[in-house]
Amino acid sequence: MREDIRNIVGPFMLAPLAGYTDKAFRMVARSLGADGAVTEMVSAEGLARGGEKTEKLLERYPGEDKLIMQIFAPSSDPVGRCMERLLMHNPAMIDINCGCPVPKVVKTGAGSALMKNPDEIGRIVSVIRKATDIPVSVKFRLGWDSSSINYLEFAEKAVSAGASLITLHARTRAQGYSGTADRSAFRTLSEHFRGSGVLVYGSGDVFTPEDACTLINDYGLDGVMFARGAIGNPFIFRMAKEYIGEGRYEEPSAEEKINTAIWHLSLAVSFYGEDVACREMRKHLMAYIKGIKGANKAKAGIGQAVTFEEMRETLQQLA
Repeated sequence: MREDIRNIVGPFMLAPLAGYTDKAFRMVARSLGADGAVTEMVSAEGLARGGEKTEKLLERYPGEDKLIMQIFAPSSDPVGRCMERLLMHNPAMIDINCGCPVPKVVKTGAGSALMKNPDEIGRIVSVIRKATDIPVSVKFRLGWDSSSINYLEFAEKAVSAGASLITLHARTRAQGYSGTADRSAFRTLSEHFRGSGVLVYGSGDVFTPEDACTLINDYGLDGVMFARGAIGNPFIFRMAKEYIGEGRYEEPSAEEKINTAIWHLSLAVSFYGEDVACREMRKHLMAYIKGIKGANKAKAGIGQAVTFEEMRETLQQLA
């Protein structure tokens, strides 16, 4: 099983990020060295009902391969009902979201609310495994809060039911994205499953090539999922590969950042149309230019721009 999974994933992956990891961002990340990518999280219930907006989240960019598709649900019931439609999109792997801390997701019993019910993740994985031979992965947290740290039990339930890859975001749901990730949990988890054939990945506070390579080399992880660390910085995949191979890496120049931002914007325009792209890309573009001289003035321009040309001109003024 490990060899099969290694054909789908590599050490440096783009994590699922709602509102960010659409096909335009995935295309940029893969071109800059990401070993694979996960879709934005998709509602199993919405997919089961044939929701058009839900289906669009699973669209590929031209030539995209090895796409991992992430679903979220409060129980195995909607997962079972969505499988026929999900499999029509030919996922390379199916990932279950058990880590999202957002209240509107948690209140339905999905996302990190599943940390309260380890038995349910076993049932969800089992339903998928009965429907398909496609590998299953699970992304989860340390626990619901500091008084209910149960990630080992949770991981065991997922693996026993047939999960081939597990990814720990080393924070509790109560922490959200605050505080710091507990790196000691990465070592505990990797040691627990060493020799089992299950791949163990980590997420949380992976902002530099050094962070990623430390988790792999010193904490025993098979790979990392770059999330916030890749926003405005898809170059991190290339840099991480350089660092793990040569012990050094080259930072992108301001010119490369600006040119990549413009390319990313142009992809979004081609995929979604100018109005939608210009609205949705503001958050990406502002992240790309962070730290570049004149960025504050450019951010104001990006916030007011409503066309591709206006945004492009604003960005090029920084070059």
